[in-house]
Amino acid sequence: MYWDVVEVRPEQDSTGLFVRFKDGLSGQIELRREELTGALAPLRDDHFFERVFIDQGAVAWPGDIDLAPDAMYAEVARQAEVLR
Repeated sequence: MYWDVVEVRPEQDSTGLFVRFKDGLSGQIELRREELTGALAPLRDDHFFERVFIDQGAVAWPGDIDLAPDAMYAEVARQAEVLR
């Protein structure tokens, strides 16, 4: 799909990610620490957060933690529209 992630990297000293999608759209996603609960709680650990990788077009971490690429795409597209 066009919202498949093809590049991801963690931002320095934060819970932010740079993501690039299959169609070339790219931008920043910021995860709020207070929302990292339950299955996402391990992402509060900086060293664990840095282990981010791409799994079949989705941003993922060890332990079957992943984020919905379509929701991230919508957020990055919204941010790009605001900047226009």
